[in-house]
Amino acid sequence: MIKLNLACGTAAMMLACAPSVQAKDVIVSAGEGAQTRLQEALIMAQPGDTVVLEAGTFALSDGLSLDVDGVTVRGAGMDGTVLDFTGQLDAGEGLLVTSDGVTLRDFALENPKGDGIKSKGADDIVYHRVRVTWTGGPLATNGAYGIYPVESTNVLIDGVKVSGASDAGIYVGQSRRITVRNSIAEANVAGIEIENSRDALVENNIATRNTGGILVFDLPNLPVMGGGNVILRRNLVVDNDTANFAPPGNIVASVRRGTGILVMANDGVLIEDNVLSNNPTAHVMVIAYTQPYQDERYNPFARNVVVGENAFGRGGDDPQLDGAEMLVSAFGGALPPVMWDGVTEGETGLTVSEGVTGWSLNLATPGQDPATGQPAPLDVPRPSYSFDASSVGAPAEMEARLTS
Repeated sequence: MIKLNLACGTAAMMLACAPSVQAKDVIVSAGEGAQTRLQEALIMAQPGDTVVLEAGTFALSDGLSLDVDGVTVRGAGMDGTVLDFTGQLDAGEGLLVTSDGVTLRDFALENPKGDGIKSKGADDIVYHRVRVTWTGGPLATNGAYGIYPVESTNVLIDGVKVSGASDAGIYVGQSRRITVRNSIAEANVAGIEIENSRDALVENNIATRNTGGILVFDLPNLPVMGGGNVILRRNLVVDNDTANFAPPGNIVASVRRGTGILVMANDGVLIEDNVLSNNPTAHVMVIAYTQPYQDERYNPFARNVVVGENAFGRGGDDPQLDGAEMLVSAFGGALPPVMWDGVTEGETGLTVSEGVTGWSLNLATPGQDPATGQPAPLDVPRPSYSFDASSVGAPAEMEARLTS
């Protein structure tokens, strides 16, 4: 394979010297002029090329973009190659990808002014061993999202790590055929968020020290509606006790500190084989959307949510809810692991496996004042809903790009 070195090269030299081959490695080093050299490499890349980021810290002053299909961007490891946006002058994302078949792997972004990596309309995209960190810790001035694919089909996120996002560390929105696995989301407002998306598999992740660990919900007035068929399994959802630091007006600004898993206005969510501990408001919360809306396509109810067998540890002992002291006292010192608002409309809202305990506010309508509820132990049927597991997750053929 031909290798081109852009440590000192220019776009003109590449055009003059590039051999006529289908795929090549384009090597970019850190140091003086890294901003221009790296963006040139992304612009000049051809389908099949790999942009190789050498070890070191790339001091960048502007966001980067990639719009060429089939390109791999590969660094020397999430602690070896760091794209440092501390001096970024604009407020956009660190890296924007708008092309298909892209693989992003083995590098880090630090302190982007906006989102970390956003891919929009980018089908068949792989994020592998990528880190996004806001090094100042949880701050409302941090970017909203760390890893941010949206409006895409076939998304594979594996082995990434995000901390400090003021909305969601790992967010997938308005997409389908999604896998998020083997990743760490720590000290974000929402650790992992699946929004208005279908056929998602979220497994073997760690969500810790966020305000809320894993969120699955639908919102109105978006181009893609009707999220559901989501499986959350074998995740470690623990110690989600960070105070909410989302900017005012953000939808996740309403997430209560200490929420483990939240499902809102979604259809068909299976929660099983997870470990949940020390989530002081609730390990699992299932609710309807409570805000006014005018989107006739939108269903605000949580439907066909199944809470199977999970390992529930300590939790519900410091709920951030109105009347918390009275509730905790009524339930003997800690709330049961599953909280439901009780809102349903002609469909099965929530079912739980035998032995899973919970409580319900027994509300009648979305948006009803929780203070008017009638809290009581959970009384719902056993699961009978069938999930279409064959269509959940990214296609198997994407796996090859993790090792190539």
